[in-house]
Amino acid sequence: MSRLLRLFPLVVRTVTRSPVRTGLTVAGIAVAMYMFTAVEAMRTGVRAATQATAEDATLVVYRENRYCPFTSRLPQWYVDRIERIDGVRSAVPVQILVSNCRASLDVVTFRGVPEDTLDTTLTQGASIAEGSVDQWRRRGDGALVGRALAERRGLRVGDRFSAAGITVFVAGILDSDAIQERNAAWVQLPFLQEAMRRGGTGGEVTQFNVTVMDPTKMDEIAAEIDALFAHDERPTATRPEKAFIGRAARDIVALADFASLLGWGALAAVFALIANAIVLAMRDRIRDHAVLQTLGWTGGLIGWMVLVEGAMLGLAGGLIGAVAAWGTASLGRFALTMEGTSIEMSTSFSTAAIGIGASLLLGVFAGLVPALRLSRRDIATCFRAV
Repeated sequence: MSRLLRLFPLVVRTVTRSPVRTGLTVAGIAVAMYMFTAVEAMRTGVRAATQATAEDATLVVYRENRYCPFTSRLPQWYVDRIERIDGVRSAVPVQILVSNCRASLDVVTFRGVPEDTLDTTLTQGASIAEGSVDQWRRRGDGALVGRALAERRGLRVGDRFSAAGITVFVAGILDSDAIQERNAAWVQLPFLQEAMRRGGTGGEVTQFNVTVMDPTKMDEIAAEIDALFAHDERPTATRPEKAFIGRAARDIVALADFASLLGWGALAAVFALIANAIVLAMRDRIRDHAVLQTLGWTGGLIGWMVLVEGAMLGLAGGLIGAVAAWGTASLGRFALTMEGTSIEMSTSFSTAAIGIGASLLLGVFAGLVPALRLSRRDIATCFRAV
């Protein structure tokens, strides 16, 4: 093993002998892996936002056959009837206002909740990083802005900002592991109701967030809620939260599925680039290989050099492209929002690690066939090729 490791400096010198070809190959790999990692970050974000887990216990009650929050209007008094259903732990009326209902990277989502239900509405991991909830409660126009939204808009505590026709005061910055929470501005329900009606009386909400006691009975409780209002003037459609997000963001999910084809294309491009670079290098180094065999190098050692060269090219390009894509997603905090639901590009370094590992493996596989052919070539064949 130590003998094989001592070959690394020689391989580095061999690769750097052709700086233009090596540089172009690494640059091409980096661009392809940038695309692959960006696509993987989007797909990871879609999975995180839409895949249900055993711990999920939240149902979303929406107006039947309605999609954009502007069109879903339910009487707020529905909450009393929902809470009387067996198995319901709590029900929170939520008013939603968005600056754009179509898929976009720059959407402001306001979520209005009753003042006394804020703690039960937010997930357990949510916390106020800056500002305070007391200040939010004291001001009717106060807003707790999610960390991701605040960073995209450059907002700080004490700022005022306007979106979707209303102006709010930033009373706090909210940190949360939940995607929807860190991409929304939370305001008091009466304020948002009256702002949307331009000073009129509230009484209507967009949806109800229902927490159930037993997550295994979510489908039964959802059916019971819809049956309760089936013959009312405004019937409902109740789904688990992750399923609701998947339906609302269906175009984004379809886009992510299509983008996976681009990801596979990027991997194919990486394989082709590395294989082409190695084949061209082998043609240029036939004389070098003949000399090495004359000096006593075995075919296995020469083949090992080829594998190491492919791995180096793949690792260098993959490292540059994957880290660049990860940095772009982390700094940009991109979130695709549609119908008031957000899907973030993953900023986990594990996504970049997948890209780096994939490029390394492709480098090894691309060099495998040339390495086998070269390891079986004898000295006479090498000198005749010269």
